[in-house]
Parts: sequence; structure tokens; C-alpha cells
Amino acid sequence: MVFEDLNDNVMPFIRRHRLLHNGATVIIGVSGGADSTLLLHYLHSIRKSWQLRLIAITIDHGLRGKESEQDVCFVKELCETLDIEFVGEQVDVKAYKRQSQAGTQLAARNLRYLLFERLMSDYQADYLALAHHGDDQVETVMMRIAQHTNPSLLKGIPVKRCLAKGEIIRPFLCIAKDTIYEYCHMYEISFREDPTNQSDDYTRNFYRNHILPLLKEKSPSVHRHVQHLTERVTEDEKYLVEESKKLIQRLVTISSVNRTVTFSISSFVKHPIALQRRAFHLILGYLYDKVPEGLSIKHEEDFFALLHQDKANVKIDFPSSLKAMKNYDDFIFFFESNMVHASLEEKHITVPGVTTLTNGDLIKTWITTNACSEDSSSLQVPLERAELFPLSVRARKPGDRINIKGLGGSKKIKNLFIDEKIPLYKRDHWPLLVAKDQTILWVIGLRKAEIMTPKHSQKFVCIEYQEQTDQEA
Repeated sequence: MVFEDLNDNVMPFIRRHRLLHNGATVIIGVSGGADSTLLLHYLHSIRKSWQLRLIAITIDHGLRGKESEQDVCFVKELCETLDIEFVGEQVDVKAYKRQSQAGTQLAARNLRYLLFERLMSDYQADYLALAHHGDDQVETVMMRIAQHTNPSLLKGIPVKRCLAKGEIIRPFLCIAKDTIYEYCHMYEISFREDPTNQSDDYTRNFYRNHILPLLKEKSPSVHRHVQHLTERVTEDEKYLVEESKKLIQRLVTISSVNRTVTFSISSFVKHPIALQRRAFHLILGYLYDKVPEGLSIKHEEDFFALLHQDKANVKIDFPSSLKAMKNYDDFIFFFESNMVHASLEEKHITVPGVTTLTNGDLIKTWITTNACSEDSSSLQVPLERAELFPLSVRARKPGDRINIKGLGGSKKIKNLFIDEKIPLYKRDHWPLLVAKDQTILWVIGLRKAEIMTPKHSQKFVCIEYQEQTDQEA
């Protein structure tokens, strides 16, 4: 059968979105309803010209007893008539619901797509063709507008997306449900109706039965407008996400050691809010193995409020023990349980040699007859000052002070951290190099003590600190 009118509507959509290629293997999800039955007939009509291998799959969800079984038989007989390969499968939605605590529709969908993915791999299929249409798209977008605040959700049902090693394609998103019925009547295509589609028990059905008719009354072509909207949103979102990834690569430090994310607030907020928002969600996607249900728009609002908070040290809580903290210009996301592993216990330093600290950092020491070239990560101590040895590295203790080189007096470590704007979460684990009598010689990376060097000193201990960050941007 030739479907000229239908082909005139659908084929430009297929070509524009590159939904098929010659010689492809296409699995078709067929329930027996008007949408999927027409899709089966349509793909059959272009099978020879596109050299397609077609495989129809029908799934009995076990929810409607004999009716479900009859749907499977209907599709099987139709495939025999059209000489199309047929696969009939059954899933236990009720058992899956009990196990996963999901609703009926979500449970059925999850099982359906797991099965689709397996069959795509089994048949090495290029495409899985599904019969979602323009009205489905309108319903999806309307539901998301009513229930969510994330603009990326306005992408709606994708025209195509990856599954297994192929793609899901939806060639009928360009036509409305009424049009599908008209074509079925025009081409005398029989189909089966699912009576549950008329029930308002499911959210989607409420939108289908009550909201969509009102929209169509004012705009009969609403499905086309919404489809164009979703395509534009998809294109814009793809660009914005890519730009947000670039922002993260430039400004954000991601540590795989203790699953932390840090960045400079002043640098971050210079970028458009649209990129900041998407970067925020990308960061959460990295930190969470699975985004928790408790995460809401309130957490996004709290994040942006924290960015512009005047206080120097402020912390807020996210679901699943994730914390977000502002420390002066530094911002950090971290899990408290992971931060514990970065603790620093006191350890004597091997001279000469390499010492691994309990936080994973390294202290390298060697003895030389020439004075060392010092920088922020190195220090020299005269070997003649025998009373200073053995040296140790430890975290701060209450009342710690250092006689800062060039200052002419001592300063509390606590005040030094404040002056240097060291984040609170780092202060208790900051490495201090101390002498045998616990005199602080070096707040590593920040300030060095005044260390008296005897005249005619001939040997020095050179000390180099190496931080093992294992970080990726």
C-alpha cells in the first residue's frame, strides 16, 4: 500500500532529522493502537525503497489480562500479513512495582526500555522506531511546565536519542493524533484501543482528555508550534551546556580524591546566569551518582544566594550529606564523610628521604652543602641546629603561634589563617612543619619562621612539600 499523503507529511521530517538510512535494521514498538499500527504500515510502505529490515516487538505488560493477550495476537497476525518479523514479550509490571516502589506507568516504562535495549543489542539494530506523536509532545511539555522549573525539560520528547548502539527515532512527532486517526480511516487500517487511555487516573490522561482539547480549540496547530519550540530549545540547550562545560574546564577544580568541587566565586559570577545555572547542575551531576529526589529548585536558589552572601564563611546542606560552603572567594562542594579522610596526623620527617603524610602528600628532604633556593613549597634548615631535629609535620593545635620571618614577633596560627583567608574546612588539616620542641618552623605554603642560621654553616637540610591532589579540571 502506498501512503502518499502520509509520506508527504512524515518524510520531510525524517530527512530533516536524519532518522533513517538505507539498509538499516529497524525495531518497531507496536502496541496495536492506532499510532503504532500506522507507523508499522508506514515503515512497511517504504521498506523496499530504503532497503529496511523491519522487526516488530509487542510487549504484554500483564495489566489488562485477556485484552493484553489479544493485543499481542493482533500484532502478530498483522506482521504475518505484512511479512514482517515479529517478537512478542511479556514483563511483570506488578512485581517490578513492588520491588522498585515506582508507579504503574513508570514501572511499565522502565521495563519496556530495558527490554528495548536488550533487543537492540540482540538484533544489532540501528533504530528503535516509536510512535509518539505531536499530541504526546504537547502533553509532555504542558505537564513539565506545570510540575518543574528546569528549562531544559522543555526539550520535551526527543526526536531521536541513543539507545544501546543505535538510536530511538520518533517519525510521527510532526503529526497530531487526529491526523493519525484520519489516515487509519483513509487507508482502512484496523487497530485496537486501550480503554485505560480514557481514564483520568493517570496524570497524562488528564492532560490528554481535558487540557489538550482546550488548547486545540484555540490553536488547532498547537502540536506543530510545540514541536518547533522543543527543537529550538534542544538546540539552544545543547549550545548552553557545551559552553557551561567549557566554563567548568576553565574555572572549576574537581578532585577525585575526596569528591570535592571548588572554584573562585569572583570568576564564576562574571559569566551569564544561564551558564552559571547549567554549570551548577553539571556539578551536581558529577557529585551525585544518582540525583536524589529531595533536590529541588530551593537548593538552586540557596546556591545562588550563597554566592552573593556577604559573610566570609557560610555553609548550606544539600540532600545525601552534600555540603556547599563559601569561604571568602572560595566555593566548595563536598561530602563531610569524604573530607574526614583528608585528616593530617603528626608524623616525623625522614632526613634525608621521602615521607608520605597521612593525607597522601609527600615531604622530600636532602642534605646539601649549598643553601637551597626557597619558594612557597620549600624550606631550608641548618643541619648545625641539632636541637631542632627530628622535624615533624602535624595539624594545628589550640594556641599555636609562629615567629614569622621578617615580622619581628609572633602571630597566632588562627589569626594567620584568617588574614590569609584560608577556608574553615582546610584549617584543621593544614600542614605545619615543627621542630623537636614543637616550635612551628613553617606554615607550609603560607609563612616561614625566623630560623637562626649559625655563621659558617656548611650543611643544610632542604625540605620540599609536594601536594598529591590527583585533580582534574
